[in-house]
Amino acid sequence: MIKNAKILVTGASGEVALPLMRFLAKDNEVWGAARLADEASRAKVEATGARPAPVDIVEGDLAAALPDDFTYVLHLAWYRGGQGDFNGAVTINGEGTGRVLHHCRKAKAALVMSSGAIYAPKEDPWDFPKEEDAIGGANVPWALTSGVSKIAQETAARFCAREFGLPVVITRLNTVYGNGSRFLPVINMDAVAQGREVTARWDPMPHCPIHTDEMADQLEAILGAASTPANIVNWGGDESVTLQDWCRMAGEFAGVEAKLKCEPSPNSTHTAGSDQTKRRSITGPSKVKFADAYRKIFDARHGAKAG
Repeated sequence: MIKNAKILVTGASGEVALPLMRFLAKDNEVWGAARLADEASRAKVEATGARPAPVDIVEGDLAAALPDDFTYVLHLAWYRGGQGDFNGAVTINGEGTGRVLHHCRKAKAALVMSSGAIYAPKEDPWDFPKEEDAIGGANVPWALTSGVSKIAQETAARFCAREFGLPVVITRLNTVYGNGSRFLPVINMDAVAQGREVTARWDPMPHCPIHTDEMADQLEAILGAASTPANIVNWGGDESVTLQDWCRMAGEFAGVEAKLKCEPSPNSTHTAGSDQTKRRSITGPSKVKFADAYRKIFDARHGAKAG
């Protein structure tokens, strides 16, 4: 359990950051940095117990907005960008990462949140990429800039680890789920419950989903794996669950038949999973069972409808 630390979390108004800040703020001084352009975003950060810190990580004055004596940094800020805004995505995800880590270079450790979108395409849906596998070149239909901008981000993080002697762990995040409404499994759950069609780019489309509670539980171990040079770790759950499977689960919970459609996407990877062997060696096995947690989320959002 991390206690009595001073922790910076960027991307603080995002759905991954909020539950982690809520968890950390119980025993630590947490600063939540983001643009926080409206009162609602600021209020969400405050509600976690964190201190809101409005700042633009690319154009803003980090020295004026943030102290430089953080114990830990969780750099979760991410710009998805428009379909063609590669320059904006590389600037924010790449240069922004460098600015944050440079400012916080005295920290004990920094976690930089990357993504499984960085990996090169796989033809076999069950051939989950390992950390040393090829990166780049995969089409991500919902965020075309993700692959290239995450490569830029990881490059900046790796440079900072070496140049400043800052221990860094780069986590290639898999599919997250929890009580937020913007997580893919929850988006699909709501669609099924409302009788709407869910489209996948391949069938099957396996993921290694991880609950936000699991992420919070593993955070201390993950930060403990930070090193110089930077350490790269896939971060997901131990269970392999296809998008089709969780949609069918949601259909069973709702008492309806899930409407599924497959629309293949050229040059996109056939898997959304990633190999969790290295992560397990750091954190131990996952504790949250997907089916149980998914059912609880369904009941909270839609009420208990099926047995």
